[in-house]
Amino acid sequence: MATKAKKKGPKTLSPADIPVVILCGGRGSRLKEETEVIPKPLVPVGDKPILWHIMKIYYAQGYRNFILLLGYKGSKIKEYFCNYMQYTSDFTLEPGEGGATARYHSKPAENWRITFIETGLDTQTGGRLKKAEKYIKTPVFMLTYGDGVADVDLAKLLKTHRSKKRLVTMSGVIPPGRFGEVLREKGDVIAFNEKPKHSDALINGGFFSVDRRIFRELSDDPALEFEKHVLPELAKKKELAIYAHEGFWQCMDTIRDMEHLNAQWSSGKPPWKIWH
Repeated sequence: MATKAKKKGPKTLSPADIPVVILCGGRGSRLKEETEVIPKPLVPVGDKPILWHIMKIYYAQGYRNFILLLGYKGSKIKEYFCNYMQYTSDFTLEPGEGGATARYHSKPAENWRITFIETGLDTQTGGRLKKAEKYIKTPVFMLTYGDGVADVDLAKLLKTHRSKKRLVTMSGVIPPGRFGEVLREKGDVIAFNEKPKHSDALINGGFFSVDRRIFRELSDDPALEFEKHVLPELAKKKELAIYAHEGFWQCMDTIRDMEHLNAQWSSGKPPWKIWH
């Protein structure tokens, strides 16, 4: 008697299969000294933009496919990555009949794939994310901002997301006192508190794992804010889980933050540098 073939379950996606969406469109008004010339994600930490550091955090953990949601001075971000070989390699420029050609003496360490999406100068984060829908084919994707670094364990974040089966799983981090906090219960986000009262409360750390069904909750409204409109509604619907990250986290909102990150990088042991 022939035995029945076992049905194959759904393929488990590897990090290399999962897109990483990065919100890169804000004006960075509190970093005006820097962002009058370049967009906030290109503000340098050491000799590289903070965006490069963020992408390296993902790359070091197996992610290869990046989607950058551009807005303010987005052309500068395109230029940086289009000229990435020149920034990261020694090369020789040789004249020729058809013009000068460059011979590169090394290759970049990163074999990443980057999709650039223009989302509008004044579009808010929810509206920007909606514009990524047609580029995301996998049932899950990762999401973060272009201005914060952490030594977050992305495998644990994704595992929490898969086990909780919510639309969004958000990283929660121990806050400096000036941030609003996230209130949680049994692994779900239940509310947001703008005036923290508990020293052990968490804030939105900005590293998300997201179910593709989230696009049903988004509209094309350019005023839609992911943080103020979408996340609180998901919390009410019990569709927002949390992964508590107890390690290092730092955003870059102000000149002081930028100087702090640069000092850590100069120390030779920046906490977010998980790559070799």
